[in-house]
Amino acid sequence: MNGLTDLGGDVAGLLTAIVEALDVPMPSIREVDEQEHYRVLERRSSDVRIALAVLLRHPGSGALDDAAQDIRHRTAGEPVTYTPFRSSRTEEAG
Repeated sequence: MNGLTDLGGDVAGLLTAIVEALDVPMPSIREVDEQEHYRVLERRSSDVRIALAVLLRHPGSGALDDAAQDIRHRTAGEPVTYTPFRSSRTEEAG
């Protein structure tokens, strides 16, 4: 194995769902945004942990895809609502 293409589709889908759930933008320097960032990341991390725990307890046909769908569903229910960090350097590079 030397890359994502060597993984099965369900495994790659599950890993992608995990990364998407935990990849949240850094918050602005406002305290309220920092607190909201922490809350979103904490809840999403918990959701991923729960989905993986269920997967480990109930493996079977379609379980990887079910776990990925569950993570995506939970992530959609916990959107980023805070103001992301922006800097002039970041905006110039984009």
